Amino acid sequence: MKKAKQFQFQVQPLINNNNNNNNGLSFSYFDLLSEEIVFTILDLLTPNPLDKKSFSLVCKNFYFLESKHRRILKPLRSEYLPKVLPRYPHVTHMDLTLCPRVTDATLTNIASACNSNLVSIDLSMSKFFTGVGLLNLAVKCENLVELDLTNATELKDSAAAMVAEARNLERLWMRRCKMVTDMGVGCIAVGCRKLKLLSLKWCVRVGDLGVGLIAVKCKDIRSLDLSYLPISDKCLPSILNLQYLEDLALVGCLGIDDNSLAVLKNGCKSLKKLDMSSCEKITHIGLSSVFSCTICLEQVTLANGCSVNLDLADSLNKLSKLHSIKLDGCPVTCAGLGAIGDWCVSLKELSLSKCSGVTDEGLTYLFTKQKDLRILDITCCRKITDVSISHITSSCTDLSSLKMESCTLVPREAFILIGQRCHSLEELDLTENEIDDEGLKSISICSKLSSLKLGLCLNITDEGLAHIGMSCVGLKELDLYRCTGITDSGILAIAGGCPGLEMINIAYCKEITDNSLLLFSKCAQLNTIECRGCPHITSLGLAAIAAGCKQLTKLDIKKCYKIDDAGMIPLAHFSQNLKQINLSYSLVTDVGLLSLASISCLQTLTILHLKGLTPSGLAAALLACGGLTKVKLHASFKSLLPQAIFEHLEARGCLFLWREKEFQAELDSKCWKLQLEDTMQ
Repeated sequence: MKKAKQFQFQVQPLINNNNNNNNGLSFSYFDLLSEEIVFTILDLLTPNPLDKKSFSLVCKNFYFLESKHRRILKPLRSEYLPKVLPRYPHVTHMDLTLCPRVTDATLTNIASACNSNLVSIDLSMSKFFTGVGLLNLAVKCENLVELDLTNATELKDSAAAMVAEARNLERLWMRRCKMVTDMGVGCIAVGCRKLKLLSLKWCVRVGDLGVGLIAVKCKDIRSLDLSYLPISDKCLPSILNLQYLEDLALVGCLGIDDNSLAVLKNGCKSLKKLDMSSCEKITHIGLSSVFSCTICLEQVTLANGCSVNLDLADSLNKLSKLHSIKLDGCPVTCAGLGAIGDWCVSLKELSLSKCSGVTDEGLTYLFTKQKDLRILDITCCRKITDVSISHITSSCTDLSSLKMESCTLVPREAFILIGQRCHSLEELDLTENEIDDEGLKSISICSKLSSLKLGLCLNITDEGLAHIGMSCVGLKELDLYRCTGITDSGILAIAGGCPGLEMINIAYCKEITDNSLLLFSKCAQLNTIECRGCPHITSLGLAAIAAGCKQLTKLDIKKCYKIDDAGMIPLAHFSQNLKQINLSYSLVTDVGLLSLASISCLQTLTILHLKGLTPSGLAAALLACGGLTKVKLHASFKSLLPQAIFEHLEARGCLFLWREKEFQAELDSKCWKLQLEDTMQ
């Protein structure tokens, strides 16, 4: 405060002096701010792009300095780039994830404008470019170190050869580049010798030859993802000979079996993280071979793999530095869990999600030895009871994350123990459990809680939610999906006590009205609202959300039968960050849908069973929404609109998903839960 006053006293004479001698010329107070101060202000602005836009419009000096300060550019449309790029000459990171259509001409413009300044470019959501555009990037942007080509399903070996010209490339993602073969990857191996990260996940035409070349030529590789590749034992020795390799993913590599792993002799002493999930032909025998030569492993993921028995646990005993084990979907035995408890004494993270065979007996012994666990996932472990919860909470008092969705045999009294003993919890998933208001009262003691999921918890009411609102002031994510006991009264406590809320799910909470949306409109950071199936919500409440929640990016108002065009107008005016919206079964017509075209960020649109929607209105709206990448429509419209319209939109990068589902009446929450349980049995 003293410094601010001193600054004011020093500036005031200058201003007065200037006013007396400026001969009528206007003077801006902002001209007194140094470039360093302005840059500091820009660093402190929220991620909302509209904030920087507003900042740059303050004065000419701010306009100039904002363009000089910006390093990351995330355009809404690729066609804007020729005009935008000259204003931002110092951009180093180009994020094109909002641009479905990126042509070679676009990449050429970027390369010419950014030149050696460009360090990173993300093309993971873009199509229509070829090797020609990539070559321009590689040649002109000599300092390019990061390139994301994920989902470039049409790129072939010729394009990969152009990528190889980026000699300084260090991080390359090529997930789902399904046309690239060993030849293309070989070119990259020869040209990009400085690679430290490479992801070839789902590059199904790349085999032992291509991977072997990477291992031989790119000696600095730290992270390598070979998931779902048809590789065998031929390339494994060279991979594990990589001197600096720390992270290796071999998910779904069905060509690898125990015999493939048995030949491994030379260890990879640098390897810290290994994922061998869904490798159907690998048992504890093969894993024992791997662990024998990778003794520095810290994280192991074996989801959907072999049985977790005493033999597997014995092989894990070789890993003295192991602190994270993920066994999701694996069959487990009590003996196996007990042995893990005995031998893996330094665990910080354990995931047993959907593991069959998890019982109180196994968990009880496991957690008598585990005192330092921070993250635990026991989702769908349907055989455990309060006995397990008692041992978990008494031993692992420093838990920061606990996921226990659908642990349906755990009685409501057990949830009180969580709040009483685990005060450090930040993330808690209790979806589809028997927790009641007393349990919520106890959990409210966990004042660090930032994410709480209570979907399908039919025993909770406003009374319990009030305790959360009063104590968990840092809550950012709250899921109340189908919590039928919640009304506006409970929402009042949450909205008033948790001002930093970013995500709320009140889908099918049928007692919720516009009053709740009016309350949520005060939560300025709210970016995701799911309120489908709330029959009392109207356009009035939606208008309040639009005006108050400027950060809104995702909105689901499916089966909100009272929302009409009057709710779309405020959205179009205020919600300029909106990317995804579901309007199915609402009263929105052609007029409301067309008004959304002014939201330049809008990418995903779901519009099923809109009775007021006509073919001509739909066509006009689709053509006007220039940034659409995905549209979900009823199949009946496919024959009602000219094929040329769909071809035009697909050429812009839009994907159409056709659904033939008939109009469905809504089930009561309890009936819905019973139906869900029947399907899972």
